[in-house]
Amino acid sequence: MEIVLHPHPDLRRRARPVDKIGDAVRQTAREMADLMFAARGIGLAGNQVAWLRRLVIVCPSGERGAERALVNPEVLAAEGEEIAEEGCLSFPLVYGRVPRAARIRYRYTDLEGKIVEREAEGLEARVVQHEIDHLDGIVFTMRMTPADQFSTRKAVRELERLCRERRGREPAL
Repeated sequence: MEIVLHPHPDLRRRARPVDKIGDAVRQTAREMADLMFAARGIGLAGNQVAWLRRLVIVCPSGERGAERALVNPEVLAAEGEEIAEEGCLSFPLVYGRVPRAARIRYRYTDLEGKIVEREAEGLEARVVQHEIDHLDGIVFTMRMTPADQFSTRKAVRELERLCRERRGREPAL
């Protein structure tokens, strides 16, 4: 398992719901958490590992043991707005200001099959919204302020160029 980089096509695809939470889903969640921590991230969505299922790992504190796996997450209510800088493991070295709801209420199923509802604000709300966007095929550059979309376009194009070159050097299967 590895983190896919922009412009990988799975980053723009909508993930399908997880139908059954079994050992395979729990193992995928563990692997995603390990990968997220290794990359020094605080969130990772199935799309970012080319697994098009509605599963995300979130850990706003960045502390191992505090991560949560959210299966089929959805935002139920949102209010207020805050603009803050975001980054993304699929867009290394690209950062920009993104408006997000300041407070959310969201629901997900945990890895034991229990439905959980939570309220969040601050970084937790931001991370959950960012990762749910991934599941819907929306990347954070699409939500950046217009000024930041403009100022990051060169870095995004450079990432696209590097990924094209990397694909060109890999042997065909």
